[in-house]
Amino acid sequence: MNIDPNSDIPIFVQIAQQLEDSIFTGIFPEEEKIPSTNEISALLNINPHTVLKGMNMLVDQGIIYKRRGLGMYVRAGAVDIIRSKRQSDFFAKYISPLIAEASKLQMSKEDIMELIERGYQDGRN
Repeated sequence: MNIDPNSDIPIFVQIAQQLEDSIFTGIFPEEEKIPSTNEISALLNINPHTVLKGMNMLVDQGIIYKRRGLGMYVRAGAVDIIRSKRQSDFFAKYISPLIAEASKLQMSKEDIMELIERGYQDGRN
């Protein structure tokens, strides 16, 4: 994990994002324990309360849960929750603005699909 203290993104959000990404990519599998707040705070040399605040974001989203006396664990189905959230974010961040701009340019759905196909073809080269 790497934290950028100069980023506009608060440290606790960076922690939540990096834990989420580690869960999504399988570094922390579902129903497995994740590092404790103390382990992460020692590793990153930051306040344990900051780490806990980031973890609590993931608890609130249903991605991790606490086992009393044992620590935090990745919830079964967490990857699906993350995927769904990221797909929704992808739509809001990329697709909605794309459609809005295409509309201004008087492009049809077919025009957009043609550009996407071209993008996929160019990406394979």
